[in-house]
Amino acid sequence: MGLLTLIVLLPLLGFLVNGLLGNRLGKGFVSAVGCGLPAIAFAVAVKCLLDLKGGGWTPIAETAYLWTMVGQDSFEVAFWFDRLSAVMVLVITGIGTLIHIYSIGYMHEDRSYARYFAYLNLFLFFMLLLVLGRSLLVLFVGWEGVGLSSYLLIGFWFGDMEKAAAGKKAFIVNRIGDAAFLLGMFAIYSVLGTLDMPRINAAFMGASAPAVSASLVGILLFIGATGKSAQIPLYVWLPDAMAGPTPVSALIHAATMVTAGVYLIARMSGIYLHAPEASSVIAVIGAMTALVAATIAIAQDDIKKVLAYSTVSQLGFMFVALGVGAYGVAVFHVVTHAFFKACLFLGAGSVIHAMSGEQDIKKMGGLAKKIPITFVTFAIATAAIAGVPPLSGFFSKDEILWFALASDKGGSVLLLAVMAFTALLTAFYMFRLLWLAFFGRPRMLKEVEHHIHESPLSMTGVLMVLALLSAVGGFLSIPHFLEPMVALPGVRPGMNAFHYWVVGGSVAIAVVGFVAAAWFFAGDASRAARVREAFAGVHKVLFNKYYVDEFYELVIGRPLHWVSENVFLKLGDRLLIDGTLNGLAALAQGAAGRLSRVQSGSLHKYAFLVLVGMVASLVWMWRHG
Repeated sequence: MGLLTLIVLLPLLGFLVNGLLGNRLGKGFVSAVGCGLPAIAFAVAVKCLLDLKGGGWTPIAETAYLWTMVGQDSFEVAFWFDRLSAVMVLVITGIGTLIHIYSIGYMHEDRSYARYFAYLNLFLFFMLLLVLGRSLLVLFVGWEGVGLSSYLLIGFWFGDMEKAAAGKKAFIVNRIGDAAFLLGMFAIYSVLGTLDMPRINAAFMGASAPAVSASLVGILLFIGATGKSAQIPLYVWLPDAMAGPTPVSALIHAATMVTAGVYLIARMSGIYLHAPEASSVIAVIGAMTALVAATIAIAQDDIKKVLAYSTVSQLGFMFVALGVGAYGVAVFHVVTHAFFKACLFLGAGSVIHAMSGEQDIKKMGGLAKKIPITFVTFAIATAAIAGVPPLSGFFSKDEILWFALASDKGGSVLLLAVMAFTALLTAFYMFRLLWLAFFGRPRMLKEVEHHIHESPLSMTGVLMVLALLSAVGGFLSIPHFLEPMVALPGVRPGMNAFHYWVVGGSVAIAVVGFVAAAWFFAGDASRAARVREAFAGVHKVLFNKYYVDEFYELVIGRPLHWVSENVFLKLGDRLLIDGTLNGLAALAQGAAGRLSRVQSGSLHKYAFLVLVGMVASLVWMWRHG
């Protein structure tokens, strides 16, 4: 067995062991298996990275087994390890392991402890299959498996119907995007006769273009990405994904599922470099998603909802980078976002743990002194996502703003203006969250305040590691590491003179966001209350998320429900199927009733019928004989 196969199979082994034996062998055993195997997978990934470097960065290919043969075409479960997959695997196994360790403290009292760790390991297995798969077919298996795992984890507490519904919502919305993804795969295979991703990229980068529109294929794959990475119009499942345990939210929002769409576009960059129309669509959708989600986040009072819409917005930043051809920059933001968003979600979990389950930031306040480790780590991650230098988010977001303006593959002043305004909103709503939760007068109930305490070391230790990564992660220089694979786009003529203006503007945005939040929410937050009253209508629209869920229910949900009820159930099931079967049954019953009269028990009648039969037979033979 090769090392790449081992990386993939280790979490699967954890799923099987904890799923089958966990309840019998106790929580200590479950924790050791659930956290130990992903940690070993991370160590093996580091070994593979060293091997990759030792081999002059030549990609490592590994075939696990031959899946099937169709005619002359073979389909293999094969893995591919290059610079891009190395970055993704290290993030998934590294951050994933930290989230597993955090879960030991957070989920310790849960009755389904073994099932939780089994599902968590399953999630890592499918995500690793996705990023290490050499062909689109293997990637798609991981893609679907990630959807299944998210369904199981978001609806983990399935006894609560609201949480179970959130799991179903994530599963169904993602199937819509997956249908387009499949169409894109069919189009590629019908023309190229292969789903091997290096060969597909090479074909589109070659001298003679394949007989299929790169933009058509690119848009179909992008629609699939909008499902997994929560872009307009398929973003509605991600905010509801917080219904699962908080570490699950961290895993989905930071290290696994939502990064799949960004990875797919970056992996298939050979197509998108020859699909300017598709790239423009990606940039526009990304910018719209970032802006819309940021405006919603401003009006939310649930600590996890603010972070959830922040994730949607930050994914929009990544897609803008992809749309202007800065694929390495998008992956850079995936990495820094994994650091600070995991820290923020797990920090929110620590706050909720301390507040006995309370999630409304209007009922918090003054937590900085009561849970100091959580506060310091949360503050570092908040500053990182707001773009405060020299923290990690500053570097990746500054690169996105720069290429949104200067890229010769779609950069423009308008795109920069939209993203800069969104960055300002990001800084504002994140510092608002920090201020309302940790500063000011305590606003919780006395009995809640009396029980506030810092989280155990298994949780705070993870927070400290993630805060450190959030602080220094920007120095990793991922775009330049990936440049031999995915080159950075060229800069439009005359734009270099504006680079330092963009950097200065990025710093100013973070400062203005912090000052505005402090001014609005200082003291008793009366300034913010007056503004909210003055713009009550706008606040209501933002608080209700532009009524998008209600719109979908009105335009899609109710018509489908009507068709299901009146066409499929009443007409198809009850009238056609049940009616046909009931009619046949009634016909058989009637015929049996009439024939039963023959069974009268009268020998005279039987003899008469035999005689009639014989006469009829003789007549028939005489006429046809």
